[in-house]
Amino acid sequence: MTDTFSFQHDEGFRQGELSGHVQLGKYEAHYEEIFAEVIEDGVITLEERARLNKAADALGLDRSRLRRLEEALEAAYEARHRVRVREVADEEAPPKSIVVTPGVAADPRIAQLERRVADLQAQVTALTSELELARSQVSVEVDLSNVAAPAAVEATRETPDELSRRVRSDPRDVRSLRGLLRAYGEAGSDPDRRSLVAQALVYLGVADEEEKALATRSRRDGLIKPASSLSGDGWRLLFHPDEEVLTGQIFAVIVPAVLLGRVSTLRRDKALPALDPAARQDPKVSTIQAVRCFSWAGSILGLGSPPLYAAPDSPALVEMIPGLPPSAKLGRRVLSGRSPFELAFLAGAHLAWYREEHFVRLLVGSIADLEDLFLAALSIANAGLPLSADVKRRVAPLARAIEPVLEPVAVDRLRGHYLRFLEEGGRTNLQRWAAAADRTAARAGLLLANDLLAAQTVLEMEQPDAAASKMDDLIVFVTSDRFTKLRRMIGLGGAGG
Repeated sequence: MTDTFSFQHDEGFRQGELSGHVQLGKYEAHYEEIFAEVIEDGVITLEERARLNKAADALGLDRSRLRRLEEALEAAYEARHRVRVREVADEEAPPKSIVVTPGVAADPRIAQLERRVADLQAQVTALTSELELARSQVSVEVDLSNVAAPAAVEATRETPDELSRRVRSDPRDVRSLRGLLRAYGEAGSDPDRRSLVAQALVYLGVADEEEKALATRSRRDGLIKPASSLSGDGWRLLFHPDEEVLTGQIFAVIVPAVLLGRVSTLRRDKALPALDPAARQDPKVSTIQAVRCFSWAGSILGLGSPPLYAAPDSPALVEMIPGLPPSAKLGRRVLSGRSPFELAFLAGAHLAWYREEHFVRLLVGSIADLEDLFLAALSIANAGLPLSADVKRRVAPLARAIEPVLEPVAVDRLRGHYLRFLEEGGRTNLQRWAAAADRTAARAGLLLANDLLAAQTVLEMEQPDAAASKMDDLIVFVTSDRFTKLRRMIGLGGAGG
């Protein structure tokens, strides 16, 4: 294996400050584990309280902040197990069993209401589908019979902006792509931009010999060799246009608390995945190509790399394992059989989810749960947020569990985001945001791989049903101004870039 594919940075590579990833301090990591063990039976005894105090002193942690964390963990425990955590006072004897709080047990009326809500939600979904179908069938009559037809305009005569709009409308329109290739040449002969458009033509299987030669330009030295890592401004270019930045910023404030709650719940339920310490990999000495790739990719993306574990028995490609901090488990299809470009795409796409704006998607599977978390964040920013009784019933426990864990500066930041959210209309579409975040992850993979065919191979392994639409977005991205600017920002696009 030559240095071309060794996932090593050039000597001149400038590593910027690692930022934007989910961050948890020793406060959460150590005390949470101790406290989770203490409340496992729903009771905090005098001896256990003494142990907690000793741990706090040993870690040099503030007692008042620890109490806020305890309240959050207790709220999560009580919501999960429908019991009240009790702390035994001096004159009390430890109870032999957990006592279910009156009124917390299942109520038939609540169950009936929940079924009714589920029925209504199903009806709303059905009506929404019918409305969309009706809208798509509305007849719109356009009469241009009195307008003279203009003379045919060749694609080569159109401006790059016009051609780019056509590519966005139909990413596989070969005529528009070829027109864009020629337009970039006429507009000042930008070799990198022309090479990227030619790469799209090669991917579509329609490139002629000249276009194939152009496409190899940006890959002639193998893996990309940037001069510097990605900054915050670079990530803004990388984000998909449909990814509302403010929505991500709101999730970024609460995601450490959500991770903490997820780990606490898994630990109490004895479901926290166990990782074999012997399987942990050190990128500095590991001979596994995928491990070195993740370290290389994390440096370029300005995120760093999570702890990496080799799991040759796992059928998954890459899997996030909840923990403090979270880890990444590399499955057998990543550990062998992948080209360097495929590994680069895999690493970039996976690590993009460790951005603090995106990480909540690795913790929350459904859009409905994502909505509850978003509303919980807004209700922390404004306790008087008008919510229906049903929504408040779901959201209030989440807000009570999250808020005590947040530092005052984080709550202030959340309030600022809330005010901006109102100023910008007070609306967001979380389904669209989540889909856009998914496209952003693929764009991060493409930035590192610089290879559309490698991207397709990985996407077809991960999400075969969505691969074609994601590839359309990547064709648009690779031929866009944003991608060219992004490459220039990290020192690509010149000779050998």
